[in-house]
Amino acid sequence: MFINNFDPVAFQLFSLEIRWYSLAYIVGILIGWILSKKIFLTNQQVNVKFDDYITYLILGIIIGGRLGYVFIYNLDYYLVNLTDILKIWEGGMSFHGAVAGIIISSLIFGKINNDNSFYYMDVVALVAPIGIFFGRIANFLNSELYGTTTSVPWAVKFIQIDNLSRHPSQLYEAFFEGIVLFVILLYFYKKQYLKIPGKISGFFLFFYSIFRFILEFFRAPDTQLGYLIFGFTMGQIISIIFIIVGLSLILFKNEIIQQR
Repeated sequence: MFINNFDPVAFQLFSLEIRWYSLAYIVGILIGWILSKKIFLTNQQVNVKFDDYITYLILGIIIGGRLGYVFIYNLDYYLVNLTDILKIWEGGMSFHGAVAGIIISSLIFGKINNDNSFYYMDVVALVAPIGIFFGRIANFLNSELYGTTTSVPWAVKFIQIDNLSRHPSQLYEAFFEGIVLFVILLYFYKKQYLKIPGKISGFFLFFYSIFRFILEFFRAPDTQLGYLIFGFTMGQIISIIFIIVGLSLILFKNEIIQQR
């Protein structure tokens, strides 16, 4: 049994609170940026423009993640508390909304630069599990997105929530959606699938959504939504949609791999 009573604030700089979740975003983006530039960006044209693309990417993640949470998970509350939409520091970000934001920002950047947007999205997909890993660890430290009650030996008590023994679902997700997914995508990268724009993005959406769908069974549903149709959570319903989208990309992105 592990007792979780971490302070969600990593440290304080004068009157400014630096939270674990903010650090997770910063560290995930920085590591992903470095790996993209040093290892995965084999297309020199994309490499040159990638630094400019990062600005679009960050905006897509923040705006998409926030609006996704507002519209998908807690619309009733925000309709009567419109100014709270801007209070990102209070929490409330949707991963699926962030993915939608990344897609939209990539399409805009690709259109402006007359590039195939999938060049950028595929590289982001390769490094995204790193950010997911740090994000889920931050969820654990913040005592949020916690699991259902259980009696397994590795159960965790989230003191800031209640006194019940729960699955550390955040750590399950950090392992499968972060580490395992990263290894899977590296396998497809070594198979030269980065040369088929859209394939890596498809594999990312498919495998992430499979893991997310399964792990949602160990995660407590959002209190304001509960369980929905067929006893699924909102996360599972959206994951089914993303599984279909990912599988479609895998099946239909069949451009010929260019020879070295």
